[in-house]
Amino acid sequence: MSSLGVVLDTNVLLSGLAYPASVPGRLLAAWRFGALEVVLSEFILQELRRTLPRLSHRHGLDQAASDDLIDALTILVELVEPQVVRDSDLSDRNDLPVLGTLLAALQLGSALVLITGDKALLALRERYPIRTPAEFWAEHGGL
Repeated sequence: MSSLGVVLDTNVLLSGLAYPASVPGRLLAAWRFGALEVVLSEFILQELRRTLPRLSHRHGLDQAASDDLIDALTILVELVEPQVVRDSDLSDRNDLPVLGTLLAALQLGSALVLITGDKALLALRERYPIRTPAEFWAEHGGL
């Protein structure tokens, strides 16, 4: 079985870690079992590094465990350099590198879609392959 390449936004990674039974949690499980290939950028990893400690009450990871997780992700995912996105309707500048990660992954043929819960990014789904976790899960038959 070949695996699908996806870019996971930080909010999907955080939700998956905090709530393993949720759809984002199931996406992370699908990745662990080889049904998905995850593509990230250093920007997404750094955003995760900054936000993970704030949710330690949800996922139970202390700082050392969070750092170990980020280090493991760095090795286990495909890292791409985000493309520079200039002409975008995105109001939040922090979304630009996430969209740029998708564009780089598409160009490299590493990923087919960005999975996110971010409403500003989802508003661009007419122009880019962007899906919510639930939409992607439904489209791919629960993998």
